[in-house]
Amino acid sequence: MKIDSIINGIVLDHITAGKAMRVYEALGLENLDCSVAIIKNVKSHKMGKKDILKIDNDFEIDLDVLGYLDPHITVSIIKDGKTIEKKKLQLPKKIKNIEKCKNPRCITSIEEDLDQIFYLANEKEHIYRCVYCESRINKE
Repeated sequence: MKIDSIINGIVLDHITAGKAMRVYEALGLENLDCSVAIIKNVKSHKMGKKDILKIDNDFEIDLDVLGYLDPHITVSIIKDGKTIEKKKLQLPKKIKNIEKCKNPRCITSIEEDLDQIFYLANEKEHIYRCVYCESRINKE
């Protein structure tokens, strides 16, 4: 299999195996007018298997979305064929409009224009709770 190298763009590496499509959708990569390579189940010494996304375009990437979806992702910024910056992610303290509160009695169920905001309640267990009703997000 041959995947061309990126001249200017972004490489998302160390994605937990099987999560590449969720990352693809959350970042809205289907709306980009450029090549995007999704490489699944790549052998990895550290992780056993991993996924990789190569985006042949330089665009503003939401690190909070990536950190929430998978804090193990490494973001590499490529310019002129060389990695100029590598970013390691961490769980964001707060997420906004990434998830929706499932509590039917939450104010966000009634007020449509209200932002969906969750805070990191337990970093060790990756638990987020709604700032309005304290409901817990049920992550996959």
